[in-house]
Amino acid sequence: MLFHEREIAAIEALLFVAKEPLSVKKIAEILELSPNKVLDLIDDLKEKYKSLSSGITIIEIEDAFRLGTKPEMAKFVEILYKQPTQTLSNAALEVLSIIAYRQPVTRGEIDFIRGVQSDKVLATLADKGLIKELGRKEGPGRPILYGTTDNFLLHFGLNSIDELPKFEDFGNVTEESEEE
Repeated sequence: MLFHEREIAAIEALLFVAKEPLSVKKIAEILELSPNKVLDLIDDLKEKYKSLSSGITIIEIEDAFRLGTKPEMAKFVEILYKQPTQTLSNAALEVLSIIAYRQPVTRGEIDFIRGVQSDKVLATLADKGLIKELGRKEGPGRPILYGTTDNFLLHFGLNSIDELPKFEDFGNVTEESEEE
């Protein structure tokens, strides 16, 4: 792969300027390369960024890629922007987990599971870009269906929703805590 510096540099530039993660197909179209060739070049770029001296990494989100900072560099970036890490309330995490595991899901279904109204929490999660409207459910009132976003995946360091811990595994946690 020694003779592909120009293509690697082009991919790096595209990932740097792109507002959204870029798919392999899109990169291949722009560079007039095969998708397999693009994947090989991205692997080379990932290797380049693995070195300890680099604060940059390539983040994969549902078969698309973007440049980002390594997690261990977050404290420096926060100082630069003087923005503390965004934390989510327990209620927000609760609603977010319901949406992540049940999506698409309506506000009524979320409220039923939680036992309390979730309007404000849903608005906050939408404002933070962690959830979005996926459409409307067929039936009376045609309620809004909610799902997670790519920002949700980024926030929790996931490549896809399939990487969430299996719901069944949580039963073991409660059983273990009851034994203590």
